[in-house]
Amino acid sequence: MTPTEHATPARPDRIDLRGVHARGRRDQMLDDVSLRLEAGTRMLAVGEPGHGHTALALVVGGRLVPDSGDVLVNGMPDPARLRACSAVVDVPGVTEPDEALTVAGTAAETLALAGCRATPRAVTTWLAVHGLAHVRTARIDQIDAITRTSLLTALAVQDPAVRFLVITLPERHGGAPSEWWALAAEYAALGYGVLVQCTSASAHVLRAAGLLDDATEIFL
Repeated sequence: MTPTEHATPARPDRIDLRGVHARGRRDQMLDDVSLRLEAGTRMLAVGEPGHGHTALALVVGGRLVPDSGDVLVNGMPDPARLRACSAVVDVPGVTEPDEALTVAGTAAETLALAGCRATPRAVTTWLAVHGLAHVRTARIDQIDAITRTSLLTALAVQDPAVRFLVITLPERHGGAPSEWWALAAEYAALGYGVLVQCTSASAHVLRAAGLLDDATEIFL
């Protein structure tokens, strides 16, 4: 499935985290994390599954205020703007879809939240445009990994304010890391800033294949 051209992102053009710390109930989730995510680029955040990935996704997406450090949009602290311009995709226990919903049902819910038409006919058309008509009636837990990630990412950018994407641990559904890394490249080419979170094993696969030569990596 190819991202559609109609959801052209607009400013802002960068998100900065500077010395961000976030503590959970029992332990540190983020410890002195700094990064810059720019529109039109992709970045890899590498770490083992756990609260650190969730915390980073929510901080970058403006859904979690860190205990210390700065989170800036175009160099300014603006939590409301950060929330508006970012989307967190498939975060375990937070934004992942109900596995029992059909693809059409998931699309209808998300399109409605984005202010788009979500009638059965509109959903059918949207799925056809995105090459997903063949899985319309399948449950989310029945579709393959890259189809799931492609679906949820395409839905995330239906909100025209979205400029940045955080895709969390796509490898947990299976498939090849090269597939979701290529998807991130497609959205970066459209002008989105894309942060993909993955495990060290997936990063090793990408690195061994020479697919991280031009990418920025951060380690949690």
